[in-house]
Amino acid sequence: MEVAKLTNVTRVFKIGEVETRALNGVSLAIEDREFTSLVGPSGSGKTTLLQLIGCLDQPTSGSVIINGQETTSLNRNQRADLRKGVIGFVFQFFALIPTLTAYENVEMPLLLNDKSAAERRNRVMELLDAVELTNRAHHRPDQLSGGQQQRVAVARALATNPKMILADEPTANLDTENGEQVMEIMKKLNKDTGTTFVFATHDPRVIKYANRIVTLQDGLIVDDNGNTGKKKKG
Repeated sequence: MEVAKLTNVTRVFKIGEVETRALNGVSLAIEDREFTSLVGPSGSGKTTLLQLIGCLDQPTSGSVIINGQETTSLNRNQRADLRKGVIGFVFQFFALIPTLTAYENVEMPLLLNDKSAAERRNRVMELLDAVELTNRAHHRPDQLSGGQQQRVAVARALATNPKMILADEPTANLDTENGEQVMEIMKKLNKDTGTTFVFATHDPRVIKYANRIVTLQDGLIVDDNGNTGKKKKG
């Protein structure tokens, strides 16, 4: 089953009289259980593509279907509701709430989804165990290493059992050891839970873990070793 399907998508940014075509007719399908990297140089369009998949932005033209739902006609609130139930995010700078503990950061999406106290407690501890941080449950972000913070961010992204996790440069602020550990944990979670993972990255440490590598250049997909929804130049 396709979790995401983009068809002939363009994204044009206009500042004054200057137009920048970040994506130029991209078609891509992401299936259940994929562990996929979107790669390419700065300005290639990979982050823009990730934002469209995550319903954080809308295309200038083309179709974006997420979990069977066409998203281009949805308003901001409808896209937020779709994200809440289907998509989890992991960011380059962790984006944890600094005044909350690891436990409370992971719990936050469950509070927003009106889960009971018992449900929240069981789910949070299950996820902290999955990312090997039960002994850091009551530590705030400033008491955790970068790698530990990113693992909390991964647990938070998984809290609501999303179909898909989107990660933008998830290892960019981590040293080699912590980057490898985060990727090992995410790979294991992909295998154990069946959650789809899609990364935008230029980090070889991430790329080597991917089952599928989609390469972008100048707003086009120029290579795709998964051959699904492939769109080449010319």
